[in-house]
Amino acid sequence: MESSYIENKDYQGLDFRVEKLSSGEYELCIFKDCIFSNLDLTGFSFTECEFENCDLSNAFGKNISMRDVIFRNCKILGFRFDQCNPFLLSFSFEDCILNFTSFYRLKIKGTKFVNCKLQNADFTESGLSLSVFNKCDLTGAVFQNSDLTSVNFESSYNFIIEPEINKLKGAVFSKNSLAGLLTKHQLRIK
Repeated sequence: MESSYIENKDYQGLDFRVEKLSSGEYELCIFKDCIFSNLDLTGFSFTECEFENCDLSNAFGKNISMRDVIFRNCKILGFRFDQCNPFLLSFSFEDCILNFTSFYRLKIKGTKFVNCKLQNADFTESGLSLSVFNKCDLTGAVFQNSDLTSVNFESSYNFIIEPEINKLKGAVFSKNSLAGLLTKHQLRIK
């Protein structure tokens, strides 16, 4: 299959389950109101692209490149970011639903998650130092052997993080969320 190079193109209101998206490299492209759900994106490359109001639920693929990608108001259920190409992997998320996603073992230092739902997301063994979780719902999210050095959780909620099995030096929490650090001790905090 031949690979394409597409630059500075806007895609709006397209259902890529019906209208095929060419496999290839996309740079400085904008995808708005597009549907990618259940698509195989193996080998696709997105550099400095923006996804707005898109549905990428259950899209899948190995070796997907994402460099400086912005997701805004997207539904990205069950996406395996851990199967992306780790070289220069970087993205940010704003107002997104990222439930059941996996960031397993990814080194994604400085990633911004703003007003996102990350219910049951997997951050096991991930490197998240200097990342920001601003107003995020982390119900059921898994942080195990994760590097959370200087991560800002101050305005996020519903998380359970065990300090004994995660690196938390310099991490920021609000006093209202301290219970999420002490859950395993079954303390009653008033």
